[in-house]
Amino acid sequence: MRLGNRHNAEIMARILTLTLSPAIDVSTSVERLMPVHKLRCGPVRRDPGGGGINVARVIHRLGGDVAAVYPAGGLIGALLHKLADAEGVRSHTVPIAEETRENFTVVEGVGSQEYRFVLPGPQLSEGEWRACLEAVVGAGERPDFIVASGSLPRGVPAEFFRVLAKTAKGRGTKLVLDSTKPALMAALEEGIHLIKPNLREFRELMDEPLMSRREWIDAARRLIARGVERVALTLGDRGALLITREEAWFAEGLPVKAISSVGAGDSFLGAMVWALSAGHSLPDALRYGIAAGSAAVLAPGTSLCSAHDVKRLLQEVEVEQA
Repeated sequence: MRLGNRHNAEIMARILTLTLSPAIDVSTSVERLMPVHKLRCGPVRRDPGGGGINVARVIHRLGGDVAAVYPAGGLIGALLHKLADAEGVRSHTVPIAEETRENFTVVEGVGSQEYRFVLPGPQLSEGEWRACLEAVVGAGERPDFIVASGSLPRGVPAEFFRVLAKTAKGRGTKLVLDSTKPALMAALEEGIHLIKPNLREFRELMDEPLMSRREWIDAARRLIARGVERVALTLGDRGALLITREEAWFAEGLPVKAISSVGAGDSFLGAMVWALSAGHSLPDALRYGIAAGSAAVLAPGTSLCSAHDVKRLLQEVEVEQA
């Protein structure tokens, strides 16, 4: 199957990522944020961004066979594709009428505070979001994993992920979903291999305060009873839990000095999916996730984790039965 421009070829990869709200992530710094004055910025970094694209970047760095599917429009969409190509990530773009968005992160040098600005994205027509769906489910070779990560843009119904989940199950492909509550709830009835909320998202998903580890595990198992096989719950610098119907594992966060928090969750998920695809055990997949999430905060802006740092930090991660 061929998509809408000369860069696309038949999709063949063990892991496909889908990003419906991609962006170019711009990061820079200023000495001090203040109103009215012109603020002279430091060096600018531009990275291809959006949940699934970030996941694909991490999987590629770790040596995984991955391709990224995403809509792209206008000059920014063309630059997004160029930036992904420069990192060696195979792109399969769906052309859209509106311009792809940008996000930007500014670090204030005085207090090392990080400010993240998320711009509104384009609205997708029905034809455009259906083309994104077809690009994934109509891939020439059945992938082992589909990772759908990021929010749904305007114009895309929450039912999108339910259809994706149903199709993935019919093809024997494992769906990993990292998105907002409406999208997750719509897909539950069809079955999801893995979800990765952070604690704030998990509380919103369950509509409960969920204060203790016991409550987190119990809530995760209520979701498992409804159609999720595994829940990876990230807890920021406190670490993460990986929960199945029968077992649960916990790994503490590593004591690293954070430069930027951007992309830590995507790095965690990318490394975990890579590890599962490579045949590692669930506890080892959690170890890789913690190592990658910790490695990501060592890097500036939206550069994500490096494979070298992941392998170095992996030796420091300890996983215990929860």
